[in-house]
Amino acid sequence: MSDSISVQTSTADTYELHFGYDLSAELEHFVQNFGSGKAFLMVDAFVLKHHRTHFEKALKSHFKELHVFEVPRGEQAKNIEVYKQAVDFVLNEGVERGTPLIAIGGGVTGDLSGFVAATVLRGIPLIHIPTTLLAMVDSSIGGKTGINHITGKNLIGSFYQPAAVFADVKYLETLPEKEWVNGLSEVLKYGMIHSPEILEKVKTLIEQNTFVDGKSWLPLIQQSATIKVEIVAEDVLEAGKRAFLNFGHTFAHVIEKAGNYTTYSHGEAVYAGMIAAVHASNSLGANIDLSNLLQFKPLYKLTLDQVDSSAKELVHLMKSDKKVKDEQIQLILLKQISSPYVYKVSETDFVERTWEHTLNIFK
Repeated sequence: MSDSISVQTSTADTYELHFGYDLSAELEHFVQNFGSGKAFLMVDAFVLKHHRTHFEKALKSHFKELHVFEVPRGEQAKNIEVYKQAVDFVLNEGVERGTPLIAIGGGVTGDLSGFVAATVLRGIPLIHIPTTLLAMVDSSIGGKTGINHITGKNLIGSFYQPAAVFADVKYLETLPEKEWVNGLSEVLKYGMIHSPEILEKVKTLIEQNTFVDGKSWLPLIQQSATIKVEIVAEDVLEAGKRAFLNFGHTFAHVIEKAGNYTTYSHGEAVYAGMIAAVHASNSLGANIDLSNLLQFKPLYKLTLDQVDSSAKELVHLMKSDKKVKDEQIQLILLKQISSPYVYKVSETDFVERTWEHTLNIFK
């Protein structure tokens, strides 16, 4: 059994986002839509090792040929070299415009695969099978694809919508606790920018020690994904309200870069970035209790010792973020919880103080 949400895009197309435990039957039914006798799979290395039988069983019922490209683990896989290897693989194996590419993995796999699907033959069908909490509630939804560049994160990419998303929580059974926590940051983000009750729901689930039970997280996964779907439907190309989904991310991208995309996971960086964003919000007159986020700090076991740049240097690094306009840093801040806004930084002193405060919290 599964539930689904229809995702509306600016082109008036829709696709279904499916949720449930073991979506093999739903996936098997959906791929009947493709006449191609082959499919390309871009699969996270860990997922390929632990779940190959699960996804191949559903796909082999229709596709005579499954061409599998193993995606290396970690954010460092989102680079031009791995992208080129994947494009070479797809083109050399004889792709056609109707041949689907199926992304099976977390955010890295989804972002990379999506960019491959968007650019090969100017676009081939894309199916997302997110296998991490982060990918299920965030990165598989909304059509953002891309890879990193030496000057910053996600600077090369495109908007490209999938044909469908299958969020099968069966994959969460083998998810390491560190990856649960990594995805938790995006869930907490929805609590901060939209629905404060999410923070209490997360607290309850953690107290029940349910990092091994994807089924218990299913309602919260669906709630989080629904929030993103609603925001994206209003602003597919991130011209307005969708920017609110970047709460904490401008700080986070600098942290990830400072760790060379290997020291800090995206979720760790986003968690610290949200704390920075709350501090910045309070500096500008808000009165938000930081304990809303700090209560989850023990889960992260995070220090920012590897961020060895000065606060002034970190502010300079923020100016390479893709959200910068006219050389002005744009931050997503909060007037109060669930009331986000875009703040264009004209004076950077308070941002420097925010960095000093945040680095001190994570000593």
